[in-house]
Amino acid sequence: MLKNDSPKKVWYSIREAAEYLDVGEPTLYRWMREGKVTYRKVGDSTRFWQEDLDSVMEVFHSSKDVEKTRRVCPFCHHDDLVEGKVRGAGLVYFVPKKTRFWTLKDSFIDLTALMCTRCGAITNFGDTAKLSQLRDKMPDDTEAQKKVQQD
Repeated sequence: MLKNDSPKKVWYSIREAAEYLDVGEPTLYRWMREGKVTYRKVGDSTRFWQEDLDSVMEVFHSSKDVEKTRRVCPFCHHDDLVEGKVRGAGLVYFVPKKTRFWTLKDSFIDLTALMCTRCGAITNFGDTAKLSQLRDKMPDDTEAQKKVQQD
């Protein structure tokens, strides 16, 4: 342990990083060129932290995992998030694009925000049940086009 009681970072070489990710070294070099993986240079040596390698992996969640994904920062993958609201001159709402103007207030979908305590990223989440109700009430594109053509 270091003096501040945080665990020492483990460095991976190119070979070790490729083994950790189960890819070939040429693939890892390509990802470095394309900016898909974060790396560090120590003199002429290239080094990776485990969190850099973990962030390369894309995760595709099932619908059962939606609530779990909300509890992890999408940027730095930290799991200490603080819930709150984003405020501006007034409350910030999501309004679906095809909302009729006379139902605008009823179309507001409240947002819940989560802020990462590590990187400060703020992620907004809306009420998907209310969105589903609104989508059921939205006019179909073909109906709207027919109405415009008739007028």
